[in-house]
Order: sequence, then structure tokens, then C-alpha cells
Amino acid sequence: MNGFSTPQATTRYVAERLNADFGFYLRETRLLAQRQSAWQHIEVFENRQFGRVMRIDGCFMTSERDEFFYHEPMVHLPAIAHPGVRSALVVGGGDGGAAEELLKLPGMERVVLAELDGEVVAMAREWLGAIHCGAFDDPRLELRLGDARRFIGTSDERFDQIVLDLTDPFGPAVELYTVEFYAACRRALNPGGVLSLHLGSPVHLPGSLARIAASVRTVFPVFRPYLQYVPLYGTLWCMAMASSTTDPATLTAAEVDTRIAERGLQDLQLYNGAVHHALLAQPNFVRALLDKPAQPLHCGDALDEVRDPAELPEVVVYAAG
Repeated sequence: MNGFSTPQATTRYVAERLNADFGFYLRETRLLAQRQSAWQHIEVFENRQFGRVMRIDGCFMTSERDEFFYHEPMVHLPAIAHPGVRSALVVGGGDGGAAEELLKLPGMERVVLAELDGEVVAMAREWLGAIHCGAFDDPRLELRLGDARRFIGTSDERFDQIVLDLTDPFGPAVELYTVEFYAACRRALNPGGVLSLHLGSPVHLPGSLARIAASVRTVFPVFRPYLQYVPLYGTLWCMAMASSTTDPATLTAAEVDTRIAERGLQDLQLYNGAVHHALLAQPNFVRALLDKPAQPLHCGDALDEVRDPAELPEVVVYAAG
């Protein structure tokens, strides 16, 4: 479909397959817009539980009412561990949620948002104001549309924090989960700089999570995985922070709360000192998964567990009767 669609009043049950044997659905009460970009199919629809939801290539990305479950841990756990973030790079993140969290930091001077697909940004600007909260119009934000690998690989810019807010690792995106890309990210960090990313779910894609974790560990001396249940994703989700020297596990809960207060960080719905440590606590099955040897990803590799939705059998969507 070319261009934005006409909004439709409808009732559908939209299913997402997490693996061949597991998935879940949302009830779509109104399709607000959809667009086929050069890269992917993007939809925004309404759901009574989550409000406005963005879906890309059949995968639920973010929603108005639960985005903080994902964006706050991705941004603030590494940011609080750092002595004081002043410059940041978001790779992906076209919905603006990660950028909005970074711009809450009073000391933040500059955020670069490197997004491949300008149509994601356009859709978010129009329909997801409750997520980006005007971040795209903040003078501290610089939008760079295009290939993030090329930007990081050729630029001499350096950042205190990098947030890899990426789509799932299939197709071209898998190159952003490799040892080579993480090495480029390390070079783009200032001394003591911090990187955060998502590793996927230890429940439905454990092998892929282990390989991505092994790739990060190959590059960064400090690697701290952390867990968060994300309602829109329907499963336990694993994120990680990496750095050459900065370790979030060295902070006590009281120190985290003190830093939040001293830095004037406000409007947090999830993150605080106690949650900081809860996020870093690992169940035994996750410890065992991460302790097993896993092959790091290199350019040209693929993750067998992660499949392009276009290659999978159609997910049946039942209209309400």
C-alpha cells in the first residue's frame, strides 16, 4: 500500500507468533494508519488495553500505556550507572520513546537518533505523541536517517551513552547484533561510556539470546544482563548493559535513589533504586543459559531461531463474531 491508509473502525484479533509453538494476540478496535515503506510494513492501531500500538512487519513494537516497561530500563539503568551522561546516540528507536527518556536527563546536551526508516518516525510523529512527548522537536535532538552501521563506522563522533533500540535480528537488522558492530559501538563511546541493548526473550528464543550475549561479551569487559517483563511483548524480556569500565552492579539501591534525586530525574513510572537491583537479579535458568558456551555472531551469520515473518506461514486473524 502506498501512502497512509484511511483510518478504519474495525474489530480484529491481531496475532503475533513468537516462535513456532507460542504467540499471543491483541484486539484491534481501530486501525489508525498503515504504510509500506522501502524497508517494512508499519501499522498504528488502537487497543483498549494498551492504547495506540505500533506494529512493524507483524511484530508489536511499542504502545502508549506500557512503553515505560521497556524504555525506562533500557535508558536509565545505564545512565544512572554513568557519572553524568551529556551526549547519547539511539540506534533505531524511531518511535521516539528512548530519545524522550534520554532527554529527561537534566545534564543531557545532545541526542542523536539514527533511524534507518524515516516512515517509522513520520508515523510516530503523527500518532504516538504520548510516547515521544515532543522529543522530535526538542532542539537537543538530531535526527540522522540512514544506515547506522555506516554512521558509526565512518563518524569520529563520540558519545557517553548508546542505546540500541532495534527491531528483531532477522534480515538486514542481524548485522546490528554482531561482534563487528559492537566493536564499532565501543569505539564510538567516550571513556566510561555505556551501551544498552535488548537480547530477546529467554523463554521463546533462548539460543538467540545466548549468541547475542556472547557477541557483546567478546567486545566489552563489563556485561550485565537484566530482565523485565514487557506486557506488549507477552513474555519476559532480557536487556543488557555493556561498558569498558562502568558497572551498574556496584551501586547500592540507596546510591541509585540519591543519583536520581541529585540529577533531578522525574516522571519515572518504573525505575528506582530497588528496581535497579531487581532488574539485575537473574533466575537460575537464565544464569544457566548465559553460562553455556555460545557462538558469537559475525557479519554474514544468521540466527536460526529468529525468522522473518514473511517466511513463516500466515498467522490466522479471526474477526470478532
